[in-house]
Formats: sequence, C-alpha cells, structure tokens
Amino acid sequence: MPGQPSAEEIVRYAKDPETRIATITFDRADQLNAPTIAARLRYADLLHRASVDDEVKVLVVRGSGDDLGTGADLPEFMDVQKSDDPGPRLGEFKIGADEVRYPPRDSFRHGATISQWYANAQAGCRSLQEFKKISIVEVKGYCYGWHFYQAADADIVLASDDALFGHPSFRYYGWGPRMWTWAQTMGLRRFQEMVFTGRAFTAQEMYDCNFVNRVVTRDELEDLTEKYALACARNRPTDTVFMQKIFFEVVKQHQGEYMGSLLSGFFESMGGHIRPDDDELMLDDAFDGGLNNSVKDNDARFPPDFRLSKSGRKKQE
Repeated sequence: MPGQPSAEEIVRYAKDPETRIATITFDRADQLNAPTIAARLRYADLLHRASVDDEVKVLVVRGSGDDLGTGADLPEFMDVQKSDDPGPRLGEFKIGADEVRYPPRDSFRHGATISQWYANAQAGCRSLQEFKKISIVEVKGYCYGWHFYQAADADIVLASDDALFGHPSFRYYGWGPRMWTWAQTMGLRRFQEMVFTGRAFTAQEMYDCNFVNRVVTRDELEDLTEKYALACARNRPTDTVFMQKIFFEVVKQHQGEYMGSLLSGFFESMGGHIRPDDDELMLDDAFDGGLNNSVKDNDARFPPDFRLSKSGRKKQE
C-alpha cells in the first residue's frame, strides 16, 4: 500500500554458506516490526526457499530494535478487511484483481476464505511449522500476535528476561490461527489463563510452562543465539535433520496441529456474529474510535501486571 516500506525492507534475509546458518530479521522497528501482507508473503517464500537450499541447515529469526514484534500491520489489515475493492485481498491470495470474483460480503466464504488461508503455509502464518531445517526464534521485548505464531512453531525459542508473550486478539477479538499449537506447547491450563484474562506472559512464565528453552539478560541474548545456532549447525548431517523434522511433524499431526489450525480459523471466521457486551471493546470499535487512544483506554481497565503495553505495566494503581 502507498507509503509503506517494501517487503524486502521489512523482512531481511542473509545466509552464511560456510556455517550454513541463515537469518531472517524483521526490520521495521518504528512500527514494532509489524509485517505488511506483502512482507508476510515474502517471509513464507523465504522459508520455503531456505527449506530447499542445501546451503542452509539452521535458520535464526529475530527482530531489529527493542522487540521481536507485535503482530501484523493492523491498520492495513482493517483497511483491506473493510474495503469494497477486492484487489488487495486477492493480491494476498496471489490472484490478480480481475482474474476472479471474491465472495460477497454477506457470505460465510467472505471471511472464512481468509481465515482458512492463514492455515496455509504460503500465507506466512504457519510456514515455520513446515520448515524442514532447524529454526531458532530469538525473542526480546514484545512477542505478540503474528510474531507469537513464529515462536510457537519454532524448534528452539531463546528469550531475553524482558520479553512478553501473548496475542492482543484475546482482548479485542478472541481468536488466533495458532491456538491449538499454543495449547499444546504451553499446556492447557496456562493457555486458558492467557486467553480468558488476555494478559501477556513474561519470559520466565513461558519458560516455566516449557514454551521457552532459555531466558537470559538482553545483553546475553545474541551470544546465546549464536551458541545454539552453531551447535545445531555442527551436529548431525542435514539429511538427518530433515528426517528428524519429518518425525516431529508426524508427532504434531498426530496431535492434530493442522486440524487445529483449520478449526481455529473456522471459529475466527465467525467473529462477525459475536454480540459484544455493553462495555466491551471489539476490534472494529478500537479502529472506529482511534486505535491508539481506544487501546490505551481499554488497557487501563486491567491491573498493571495484566496490561499489554510496557508503559501500562509499569504504572501502579
């Protein structure tokens, strides 16, 4: 969309053929590393290519600036969602604006088509799930929304002690495409707490429920990531890694990972039929009333340690 950085600027890729370590960096720190639709599609394509590339054995995913990221570019998402022009939405599906007719707004398929698309690896939401090399996600600061998807789908998650995990959708909508996986990785009881309260979890809490592998101070994080990446790259041959990933994929599919993506996508597509309580802020309301102010006001309704914003969490009642 006009005024946005290119997908190549938002998602940077580099690889070292000697170490066979590749790196994806989300590089939009001024927008908390929010990927545009085009950036998300680029991310999916990069994962596909790296999965095939014989010069890649380990992939590190990280963010520039203070955070891994806070999820998708919501203003863009809402503009596309509300627009009567189907061109941008079809573009997300890699279809030309004049090639097909998109389902009408009052049809179930209007919303369900996009929510089911999020279960497809090409969409960039669960692409890391199907990656056949070793993936390491380096988490610092915010790890919300779409970025939380990446942490859940990674093989190894390393976090700074100031990291926060969660999905703002639990406050404003109620669903996320990777909920089945979160329930399995966090444990049902802890994940239910995250969903029902909407609060963010600290890195230590995520370590305690086996979601995170290691927690260190921020100044130790990059060195720890390099240590893990080199160890993984120097371990068993890439063919062995590929076979190991197939084994773990079978385990996850036995647990219903892909079925869970389809199911949560189905429930997400029904969001337009949810009747809000009188005092509840829904996602559309937040945008209609001005995103920043609405989110800030809603966040203030919760205890400081339950708030999503860093500044809000520091305030005392």
